[in-house]
Formats: sequence, C-alpha cells, structure tokens
Amino acid sequence: MNGEGAGAHDRGAPRLGTPRVHRRVTGSTSADARALAAAGAPHGTLVTAAEQRDGRGRQGRRWHAPPGRALLCSLVLREPPALLPIAAAVAVAALAGPDAALKWPNDVQLGARKVAGILVEGRPQEGWAVLGIGVNVAVALEELPPELRESAGTLGLSPDALEPALAQLLALLQDWLARPDAEIVDAWRARDALLGHAIEWDGGRGIARGIDERGHLRVLREDGRTELLWAGEVHLAAPSRR
Repeated sequence: MNGEGAGAHDRGAPRLGTPRVHRRVTGSTSADARALAAAGAPHGTLVTAAEQRDGRGRQGRRWHAPPGRALLCSLVLREPPALLPIAAAVAVAALAGPDAALKWPNDVQLGARKVAGILVEGRPQEGWAVLGIGVNVAVALEELPPELRESAGTLGLSPDALEPALAQLLALLQDWLARPDAEIVDAWRARDALLGHAIEWDGGRGIARGIDERGHLRVLREDGRTELLWAGEVHLAAPSRR
C-alpha cells in the first residue's frame, strides 16, 4: 500500500469516517449509507461491513467478495465535488500502489486485473452523494466465482491489513477530494489504462484519447469524429478483421 499524497491538502476539512457504522453482515453498505444520508447523517459518515450479500457495481452487476477479505465501505458526502468519481479513483489507486492503473469510469487495476471498484450514487438536488468502494485487500482468487478468476485481482495482503487499509484510504480520500480539479485530472491521466487503445462501447468503437477536464472520456471514432462519453461501460476492442 502506498501513502502517496495523503494529508497535504486536507487541513480544516470535516473528517471522513466519523461517525462509523460497522456491520458484520449487510445487504449493501451503499444502501445503508443512502438511508443514513436521507435521514440527515452528517458529512463523512462511514458504513463498513465484513460481508455484503447484495453488493453492487455499475450496470447493476454484483460485487463478489469473500467475508472478511475485502474492504467494503460507503461514505456519505455532503456537497460533493464535481469530480468525485475521478478523485476517488485516484485515491484508491494510490492505496493500491504505484503500478495501479485506472480504467474509465470506475475500475482500479493491477496488471490488467480489477482490484477495486467505485460507485457514486446520490441525490444532487438534496446536496449529497454516497461513495461506495470495494477493494480486494486479502482476497484469494480461488475463493471467487469461476467466471471472475481471470479478471479479478487482489492486493495480496492478509486479513489483518483491512483496518490499516481503511485508515489509509480515508486519509487519501480526505486529501484528493480537496485538491484542485486540474491536479486530480492530471493524476488520473498518469494512470490511464485505456489511453491510445481501441475500445468499444454501446454505440461505437474508437481510440481512447484520455479524459477531459470534467472527467468525460474522449474517443476518436473510426469516422474521425471525437466523442465524449459521460457514463457507461467501455471495453478493449477485439482486433479488426479485414
């Protein structure tokens, strides 16, 4: 784990992780955090769990993690920054170490394997968001469903590392959420796993050209037009057959 950047820009900001609600088993930490946020929980409220039975990623996919081996947490954030997903991804990548890469929009990878996922949900009209993060800190890949063993990754640490990893993650988030937008975007670009690669998405195919200043993915389409992707799944494209 890497402490890169933690603490440099967080003086005076409300502390993340307080109060904390920890559950041995829950359906979803993000569902719990959303309920707390709607009931008025303060900025920085943290929900953690040793086991999730209905953890979710993007597109409604389930997040699988053996009990007691992954960092499963969700934060209530009041008046969240516009670049929240980008800043959070940079913070999680810093936790994973210097070799971690970012696959737009929300995956943190080591060696092209997904070690962490991020999901932001909320009610902008009410001024709050829930930041859900899952990190495979001590996951043994053989414990995962067979269909995930080729794509999932792990930090390869022991279960005793979960609480120290959480403390480090909260410090990194505190730091990166307070940094200037330009610095956040530059940090993402330095870890961009898709840059220059052919990608496919629901609606097209093209070459990834990095993110813009608002966190949208720029793509050079096959017809020469540049398109901005706001959300959704993208994948490395299979080689064209001519």
